[in-house]
Amino acid sequence: MKVLGLTGGIGMGKSTAAAALRQRGIPVVDTDQLARQVVEPGQPALAEVQRAFGPGIIGADGRLRRDELARLVFSDAAARRTLERILHPRIRELWRAQLAVWRGERRPVAAVVVPLLFEVQAEVECDATICVACSATSQRERLQARGWTVEQIEQRARAQWPIEQKMLHADFVVWTEGDVALATEQLDRILAGL
Repeated sequence: MKVLGLTGGIGMGKSTAAAALRQRGIPVVDTDQLARQVVEPGQPALAEVQRAFGPGIIGADGRLRRDELARLVFSDAAARRTLERILHPRIRELWRAQLAVWRGERRPVAAVVVPLLFEVQAEVECDATICVACSATSQRERLQARGWTVEQIEQRARAQWPIEQKMLHADFVVWTEGDVALATEQLDRILAGL
């Protein structure tokens, strides 16, 4: 089974690319979804996050206060590294397990969406890497349309490699500046070459 690693900056089209892969029959595991799973009430990671960041990080409903945690970790690199040490091994274990299931099903291709693919050296587990990218202006417009502040956008961008660096490390780049059809056409050309 060929494993595709899909990455890119926040708001640059990873979810759209993942949806296009699914429409083409390629199974996709998204580490952002796994990150939510591992901090559900009752999960060991949630208790560990609470120990690291204090009881105020958990709401009255027993759920993680994601906005509060984001506020803390994206303004403090040491706090972000602490959170990553708690979550990343668990997330990697889950996506590896999902890939193993698909290998057992003899799927020819599968994809894993990892926003920090290169930052966490997960590209070594992939047969090919695809970086989804757009201009900083388009990224900012997309995220502001979702209600993000300029400060939130800048904090998240600083927590990742610059998109230019990701593009240089990727085997393929899908430029998402145009419409969705143009991006999926690029993706189709990549898949045809594999």
